[in-house]
Amino acid sequence: MSVSGDFPTPTMVSLNGVEIEVFEAGRKNLGNPIVLCHGWPEHAFSWRHQMPILADAGYHVIVPNQRGYGNSSCPTEVSAYDIEHLTGDLCGLLDHFGYDDAVFMGHDWGANVVWSMALLHPERVKKIINLALPYQARTEKPWIELMEEFFGGDHYFVHFNRQPGVADAVLDQNTHQFLRNIFRKNVPPMPPEPGMMMINLALAGEPLGDPVMDKGELAVFAQSFEKTGFTSSINWYRNLDRNWHILADIDPIVKMPALMIYGDRDVIPKSENLADFVPNVDVVSLDCGHWIQQEKPDETNAAILKWLGDTPTS
Repeated sequence: MSVSGDFPTPTMVSLNGVEIEVFEAGRKNLGNPIVLCHGWPEHAFSWRHQMPILADAGYHVIVPNQRGYGNSSCPTEVSAYDIEHLTGDLCGLLDHFGYDDAVFMGHDWGANVVWSMALLHPERVKKIINLALPYQARTEKPWIELMEEFFGGDHYFVHFNRQPGVADAVLDQNTHQFLRNIFRKNVPPMPPEPGMMMINLALAGEPLGDPVMDKGELAVFAQSFEKTGFTSSINWYRNLDRNWHILADIDPIVKMPALMIYGDRDVIPKSENLADFVPNVDVVSLDCGHWIQQEKPDETNAAILKWLGDTPTS
């Protein structure tokens, strides 16, 4: 797969029992690392607008395709994608570059991994910037069980867990169409349609709203998933209840400075009690949907750089 434009050439790094594809910018800024963690169904390429800006601002920018994505390893065991493995990969990445700690930035599922880094490996996290997904406090019941009670079996988190392989096959058969239909902005608000959201998107002949990226950029994502299929990345969802057990005895408070960036038109709701669990949090909201750093790259970059400049380390 060729990544378009000026995106860096990756290297393959062996760590934590897997091979991880890593893109870098600002190598001259060794000693000042920032690690960017993509979401689903994405790729390191989703940070293309942030990497050069952060490098120019003095950061060694490290962007992995996390396990299950791109040319990184795609283990077959579902449990290989639990939060211990995902955060362990990021620790291994720091070890590879000789860093004790770093600033971590995540979007969507990547934000979940970054919040979990702060809980499981707090000594390795200097600061946090997360987009779209606020901190998710551990609930009394396992997450999938709770979602099934509230949202029913067609909710895509539940469906991925209760009907393994069904959605994967539909997405695999309609890869380009699914990605074209999900990477949209300015989508008119409307009530949810019956059925499973991701399957509906994969089968929809016409997309809503406007494209988030041009055809060449979309091709990077499509070629990546045509290579891997969707099962390895969906397996992240299939570990939510396992993660619930892993986090049972962990201190739930995120103590380091954090920036939370919301899209005002995102379907993911804003947290009503974020500061209870992340006491050192600042919040920015942008007029966009879910794909924040790709929809509003200039505004996202400005918010990130301002906060990094305003926030002392330690």
